[in-house]
Amino acid sequence: MRAHILQHVPFEGLGSIEPWLTAHHARVTWTRFFEEPSLPEAADVDLLIALGGPMSVNDEGLLPWLGAEKRFIARVIALGRPVLGICLGAQLIASALGARVYPGPHKEIGWHPVYGAPAEDGPLAFPGEFLAFHWHGETFDLPPGAVCLAGSDAYRHQAFRYGRNVLALQFHLETTPVSADAIITRCRDELQTGGAYVQSEDTLRDAPPHAYAAVNARMSAVLDALVSHQTAH
Repeated sequence: MRAHILQHVPFEGLGSIEPWLTAHHARVTWTRFFEEPSLPEAADVDLLIALGGPMSVNDEGLLPWLGAEKRFIARVIALGRPVLGICLGAQLIASALGARVYPGPHKEIGWHPVYGAPAEDGPLAFPGEFLAFHWHGETFDLPPGAVCLAGSDAYRHQAFRYGRNVLALQFHLETTPVSADAIITRCRDELQTGGAYVQSEDTLRDAPPHAYAAVNARMSAVLDALVSHQTAH
């Protein structure tokens, strides 16, 4: 399996996805947009993972590579390859599929509950309520043909699928104690703004080990579903 990673900042990496890729003997390549934003041929990608970042998908005037990235994501989707987007990556998928991405009414930062869409029961469904790590201030409309999989108290659209092998997650399931520390350290100024859905640094750092274990297990299950669907077809 050839997995390609779209990384936007050094402090938002793979987290728990890295051991999953290792266990599946993936050959991993990277586009690190903060270094040299070169992209492979879409046909050379078996699994595409777009990670998070503090920029907006609408910042093409400041970051011209965003346009090329969105076009690349659209090409990989058109080829029917599995695509996973996390936070900014989810917003990039939405934009690549023609949906609007825009600032939301609240920043959502911390460990907040997510509610699975009750009508959805496919392999990418999120049943019931679960806790996830959040760090975002923008949101998206659903692209045409997409199916909403989850929402939260702050945002109606927290996850969607497009077909059976494209998944956009506004929240983070890959978060580990190390990756949480990295984003808190680099983005702690955002915690000072406060708000109904912004937790304190102490609350973020006090998350128990089982919270990370639960989201990481769910992350692995999501990846298993994406890859098994591709293998089956």
